[in-house]
Amino acid sequence: MIRMPADRTVGGPAARHGRRWWPLLAALGLALLWCLGLLVVRWRLTNHLRYTFLMWNLFLAAVPLGLAFGLSCVRQRLIGVGLLTGWLLFLPNAPYVFTDFIHLSPYGRAPMWFDVLLLASFALTALWLGLVSLHLVHEWVEQHFSPLAGWGVVLLACPLSGFGVYLGRFGRWNSWDVLHRPVALLADVVAQLSTPADALRIGAVTFGFGGLLVVAYLIWWAQGAWQRRPVPSAPPSQ
Repeated sequence: MIRMPADRTVGGPAARHGRRWWPLLAALGLALLWCLGLLVVRWRLTNHLRYTFLMWNLFLAAVPLGLAFGLSCVRQRLIGVGLLTGWLLFLPNAPYVFTDFIHLSPYGRAPMWFDVLLLASFALTALWLGLVSLHLVHEWVEQHFSPLAGWGVVLLACPLSGFGVYLGRFGRWNSWDVLHRPVALLADVVAQLSTPADALRIGAVTFGFGGLLVVAYLIWWAQGAWQRRPVPSAPPSQ
């Protein structure tokens, strides 16, 4: 958990420049080693590389964190908005890993409980990466604009990420297709929204995964607020 300073609601200049990143990076390294270790164990058990795609998905989930780290070092708003746009395009990759549970099968070569553990490890690590990046973005927007704008970005980014999960899982679109094939992407979205069944599924997935991000981030933020609460001083001894 990133400790947030008490001078503002989420953070301030002291937080951005004085924070030590090594505990966060150490935790990230441990999580990645755990996921990779599980993948290697499964390969040794089954002699099959069924879930190696999870490493690529986890890498994509780490991209918004890298962009958020860069954003936290930027002072110019124009450059920051550019990084913020890139961050928003890649953020859906964090909750997207939860959809990889569709690959779970009771007829796999490894015990099913092990595959559940494997998928859950990757999904939770990806979600954690997304929450850290969301916190950094929240902090930067609040510092350079206002607390209201910070929460506005959070509450806008979460449902947009849910929509991105839908586009990735059901439409098989990638984050870079927004720039690479925007016309085809827009045409596909319009076509699906014109079909009642698809439109209902779009709404459900967007609300479901967007709500997951909102709830998870509120828990994250509330934990930080609890840690920042003033500690009552002990009464003087008689």
